[in-house]
Amino acid sequence: MSTPYPFTAVVGQTDLRLALLLNAVSPAVGGVLVRGEKGTAKSTAVRALSALLPQVDVVPGCRFSCAPGAPDPACPDGPHETGPGTARPARMVELPVGASEDRLVGALDIERALAEGVKAFEPGLLADAHRGILYVDEVNLLHDHLIDLLLDAAAMGASYVEREGVSVRHAARFLLVGTMNPEEGELRPQLLDRFGLTVEVAASREPAQRVEVVRRRLAYEDDPAGFAARWAAEEREVRARVVAARALLPQVVLDDGSLLQIAATCAGFEVDGMRADIVMARTASALAAWAGRTAVRKADVRQAALLALPHRRRRNPFDAPGLDEEKLDRILDGFPDDAPEPDPEPGGPQDGGPGDGGPDGGGPDGGGGGVPPQGSGPGASDRQPEAGDPAGPDDAAGPDAADPADPSADPSAAPSAAPEAPQPSAQGPDGPAQAAVAAAEPFRTKVLSVPGLGEGASGRRSRARTAHGRTTGAQRPRGQLTKLHLAATVTAAAPHQRARGRSGRGLVVRKDDLRQATREGREGNLVLFVVDASGSMAARQRMGAVKGAVLSLLLDAYQRRDKVGLITFRGAGAELALPPTSSVDAAAARLEQLPTGGRTPLAAGLLKAREVLRIERLRDPSRRPLLVVVTDGRATSAGGLGGDPRALSGRGARLLAAEGVASVVVDCETGPVRLGLAGVLAADLGAPSVTLDGLRADSLAGLVHDVRGTAAYQTSDANRRAA
Repeated sequence: MSTPYPFTAVVGQTDLRLALLLNAVSPAVGGVLVRGEKGTAKSTAVRALSALLPQVDVVPGCRFSCAPGAPDPACPDGPHETGPGTARPARMVELPVGASEDRLVGALDIERALAEGVKAFEPGLLADAHRGILYVDEVNLLHDHLIDLLLDAAAMGASYVEREGVSVRHAARFLLVGTMNPEEGELRPQLLDRFGLTVEVAASREPAQRVEVVRRRLAYEDDPAGFAARWAAEEREVRARVVAARALLPQVVLDDGSLLQIAATCAGFEVDGMRADIVMARTASALAAWAGRTAVRKADVRQAALLALPHRRRRNPFDAPGLDEEKLDRILDGFPDDAPEPDPEPGGPQDGGPGDGGPDGGGPDGGGGGVPPQGSGPGASDRQPEAGDPAGPDDAAGPDAADPADPSADPSAAPSAAPEAPQPSAQGPDGPAQAAVAAAEPFRTKVLSVPGLGEGASGRRSRARTAHGRTTGAQRPRGQLTKLHLAATVTAAAPHQRARGRSGRGLVVRKDDLRQATREGREGNLVLFVVDASGSMAARQRMGAVKGAVLSLLLDAYQRRDKVGLITFRGAGAELALPPTSSVDAAAARLEQLPTGGRTPLAAGLLKAREVLRIERLRDPSRRPLLVVVTDGRATSAGGLGGDPRALSGRGARLLAAEGVASVVVDCETGPVRLGLAGVLAADLGAPSVTLDGLRADSLAGLVHDVRGTAAYQTSDANRRAA
């Protein structure tokens, strides 16, 4: 097994290291979500944490890590007798993004269960992670059905495996740690709230800090064992401090004054539910124990808020995570300061801990949030560079040493800025460009779905054959059996029982008798937006409404787990403003900055969409596309193609229709005089046309309309063609 990068050798990352250590002190805090760009040592720090956790006592031979003093009465390997156990290191189990359901929760031998009536159960990753760490790298890319299983296990502390009347339950209490790059998409709100704490990390821009990152990485790669040995003393000190803090934690007093501070803070930031209050209380107590104190201070409450609230105050997916520290200080300033405490006895728990920077652990504002200082261990240079990011086996860049919760230090953590004031128009290569305007307030949109039955990634938009959903039939399994159709299996096996010599109660089942259940659910699609940004759309009020409509569709795409892409056309041609991605945040940011002006190369936009869809079809052939064209239908420029603009746009639309691309046209034409050009484009695409007002979910009685296939749309298309 390769030697892990030492936790104490991690350069900087103060908030990340503190959040991980607080969970090591008090697993009840609820885990950590680490958000940041690639190459910021997120994975390195998490993998290094397991070496600092105290050993756990387990029942010998139990595959489910039961505690010898209080074994799980429902353990599949039980019943266990109380007695001495064996100590082993705490495990860190990694859940791959592409893991199957059976790998996560375990699997039953269905054939033995039917034929012999025994529960032959093979434990999964949830069983391995019991009383340890479950680490999910790129947690935002995890499939929905796996997220549902994680939510259930995290909420109940147990995992249930049920297959057609045969069920197994085992304990599954673990520390959930996830890392993610927000550029690749956001988490579902339900899973986001399950993480107790969150931290934002970013790469350092200071040369001295980056030099130290590279120096330590190279030293580690040259001699991993030797590098770890040079940090062994610091690792032992921090491990001892974690053990001491765990022992002190039950003695920490969280008085009514601190509870009022926590409640006022959560109420002031309007967080939903009560989980934030509970997490803050546990975090503040862990901070006090980590600092060697038995009393919670106001600074502990402040630090707990900075770690527990940023991901809970988001009102919609496009809000930037973060916390207004000035508002936080105003709330806490309304409470009296902490009473002075007597000086600690020399050598006492507050007299500086292992790797401690001062009596309170060197944390922000003396709040006990300290972590071992950097630059004082082996390998530190005489220059003592400021803390940067570590370079571990997986990550190369380093974070900024500044507090990630400070918006001035990390722009990505600051609340969304107000729209900039309009700038004067400028002449660019695509014609006169007007300044970007703010989007109107988003609204709930109608559900636009792709017709037919797909087989794409799990989602919530279009009908598809999926691993989860309602059972629609049975078939012979293709590969490993995952969802048994019991009735079909019994029907297939029943005619052969006499020939197989059945004599007992059990049914004689052969592998050829097994039938896989076919299920129908919903899939996520590739929603490709083609947005007209030409001069005909440039009226400020009109463009604000258009952006509001697209933003509403983006919000709908986020909720339905779609990939999104953005093409804009104006002036001389079309531009792929955002390649297809799972990050609707990125699409919303590009939309907000979208300039307008110039002529209207509609054909160029359609042909660009055709090319993007062709490439995406090669990359992900199972994900069906949905093309959303946002325009008033005017075509005044050939976009460098040569020929009549309107004829070219009609030809491009018919090419897309011939390739079976499901489309919808959002008609942005307004005013008393309407040319109906968007309707003509929709007819060429074989698609429905919907106005901005008609896009609202509450504007029509029917909330769900297929892009093609409803009688109303077919009648509308026929009328337009006849005209």
